[in-house]
Amino acid sequence: MLDAWQAFSSISSGAAVGFVLGLIGGGGSILATPLLLYVVGIAQPHVAIGTSALAVSANAYANFATHALRRNVCWTCAILFALVGTVGALLGSTLGKAMDGQKLLFLFGLIMVAVGIAMLRPRRERGAAHQVTNLRNCLRTGLAALVAGGASGFFGIGGGFLIVPALIMATGMSMSNAVGSSLLAVGTFGLATALNYAVSGMVNWAVAGLFIAGGVVGGLIGTKLSLRLAGQRNTLARIFAGIVFVVAAYILYRSGSALLHATA
Repeated sequence: MLDAWQAFSSISSGAAVGFVLGLIGGGGSILATPLLLYVVGIAQPHVAIGTSALAVSANAYANFATHALRRNVCWTCAILFALVGTVGALLGSTLGKAMDGQKLLFLFGLIMVAVGIAMLRPRRERGAAHQVTNLRNCLRTGLAALVAGGASGFFGIGGGFLIVPALIMATGMSMSNAVGSSLLAVGTFGLATALNYAVSGMVNWAVAGLFIAGGVVGGLIGTKLSLRLAGQRNTLARIFAGIVFVVAAYILYRSGSALLHATA
């Protein structure tokens, strides 16, 4: 049973993640695990990762439905990438469950730094692809799907920052199609990871439900605001990258201190 603070912080944290996702179109899910650990108060890192994976999955599927209605999805590549990458997600999440929680958090802090650096690079919308997006091109992304799925499962993150550029480089599709297509993989990787953690009792279902509900509301607000601030999206992404760096530094400090204390 959740107390009043946990219920409020779960909804608020979910709203914050959903807002960022709606506003700048990615990156927000990287904050899900730190928020669950340090704001909501989930004590066990593995439970925080399993719970955040479920929340990330739900948000990704919701956003995927929007892109599908707008015909921003290359279905062949999206389905293939999701299926192949799910194998990686299951392997990655199994590995993550077996690792010491503080070591996993320390590595999570490092991946946050990588995400922050990726967000500093401006997004440039590409036009229609010059290269035909076909099955042959999608097959070239198979290795990338395994790597992205493995990282997603291991850290309990969406992995969109890996999937989007992989789809663009391998197929030549536009940014909008890559983002729309990637969301099916992000949702499926998150679901596979969450189910793997749930089998071991490492998902807090009550917190996940409230987090997802908050994310839906925050996503709607963020999406509305993004339409007004479309020309400033790269600037907003850079500001958010700064926040990611600060949170990463805090995670590295906390988990690093715990590891040093454990070995002392």
